[in-house]
Amino acid sequence: MNERRALGFGLSAVLLWSTVATAFKLTLAEFTPIQMLTVASIVSALALTLICAVQGKLNTLVTTLTANPGYYLLLGIINPLAYYIILFKAYDLLPASQAQAINYSWAITLTLMAAVFLGQAIRKQDWVACGLSYLGVIVIATKGNVLALDFDSPLGVGLALLSTLLWAGYWILNTKNKADPVVGVLLGFLVAIPFALGLTWWEGASFATISLQGWLAVSYVGLFEMGVTFVLWLSALKSTHNTARISNLIFASPFISLILLATIIGEAIHPSTLIGLVLIIAGLVIQQVKWKKKAQWAQD
Repeated sequence: MNERRALGFGLSAVLLWSTVATAFKLTLAEFTPIQMLTVASIVSALALTLICAVQGKLNTLVTTLTANPGYYLLLGIINPLAYYIILFKAYDLLPASQAQAINYSWAITLTLMAAVFLGQAIRKQDWVACGLSYLGVIVIATKGNVLALDFDSPLGVGLALLSTLLWAGYWILNTKNKADPVVGVLLGFLVAIPFALGLTWWEGASFATISLQGWLAVSYVGLFEMGVTFVLWLSALKSTHNTARISNLIFASPFISLILLATIIGEAIHPSTLIGLVLIIAGLVIQQVKWKKKAQWAQD
């Protein structure tokens, strides 16, 4: 029963994450990236506060923060503040299909950063995975014109790649975090919101012209990109005895996302985006495979 429950949580998380690229584009039609970050962060913080209250964890918020305030300040500035401003700006400059595919290479970035900052060894298959995934990024960014290296939006591609550095850096810093993960994520939002409000005031963009559809879209992003889906994914991983099977569900997300982008907002999916995404996913799969030694094969 636990495995069926874990699969349900995992599939729910993957399906919800598959919709966020479409929600990003719908939201960015009316909000600036900073406005979008601010409102979505508030929605997410409210949702996570409710979840923590239901789970009886609210009483640990203050003690967790005061135990290491500098650490949580740094985490909150990296994610959600810097990460999402940069990611949303990348989505603003690029087709959503390109931005989400490039951002998907963050797991490869994590491998390289873990080697630098945590001293983890890089295996031969990791180098192959890196090569394939970053080739996929170039194919997507150049729309298949790899040799010319002709980018439609160099800034958009650069921001999408920078977002992978921030996300990977956030998870490397989280290796030292002993707090409950939901509490830790909520603290990040609570720390980031005052900065986001300050940036919104500095930017001076108006909320007066935002339609009901815009408010619904940004609320959806806050709930299902930043908040509830994270809890669903954690619940799936906690409920299963087969973490690899649940983790592999995530590979379906970008392909479902492309279908939704094409059908809901009518975005044209360039063939090179699909080819590049397949290269990135192939790199991630190679990275996860546990290669058996030849001796083990000989014994079979």
